[in-house]
Amino acid sequence: MTDLLKYEKECWAQTYQYIAGIDEVGRGCLFGDVVAAAVILPVGLVLEGVDDSKKLSEKKREALYDLIMEHAVAISVGYVDAETIDRINIKQAARLAMKKAVLGLPEAADYLLVDAEKVDVELPQLSIIKGDATSQSIAAASIIAKVTRDRLCMGEWEAKYPEYGIAIHKGYATKLHREQITAMGPTPMHRRSFLKNLEVVQQTLF
Repeated sequence: MTDLLKYEKECWAQTYQYIAGIDEVGRGCLFGDVVAAAVILPVGLVLEGVDDSKKLSEKKREALYDLIMEHAVAISVGYVDAETIDRINIKQAARLAMKKAVLGLPEAADYLLVDAEKVDVELPQLSIIKGDATSQSIAAASIIAKVTRDRLCMGEWEAKYPEYGIAIHKGYATKLHREQITAMGPTPMHRRSFLKNLEVVQQTLF
């Protein structure tokens, strides 16, 4: 059994109180913003069921989202849009979203636990590979980021571009999504730099 508070306990032992878990979602999508969340949980709190958002059902994520929102000391979400992703590349955009999330925290963090990244802020931090599966704080951030982005996909973004099936595939490169882009062309919210591969595929087909 993984102790999801292992890293947090080490930080608490060094008298850090406000430890923010940081994670992002939407890095591999063709459409929409990359979304990052920063979550500070109370010292010693154990949230039953919190895990890497990718391992959880949508219903479970929604329930845990409410639980995290209720108990967290502070939560912040950072967004970086498709145009910026195309301009600075997805890795830099994901880092920028993380930075925005950290800077937006209503209660300042004094230590960061980051999922496999470095955040460009002057704070002590630890980058953890597969952090969303080994740290409760990062797992909580992955759930907040995922639910936030999924709600945009199913609500605002779906309403804006109903023909593309955004609510179904959440912006990922499914067969339906690729077919709709080919049929109707990309929207202003599609990441042009991600579509180059699709265009190559199209050219070889016809």
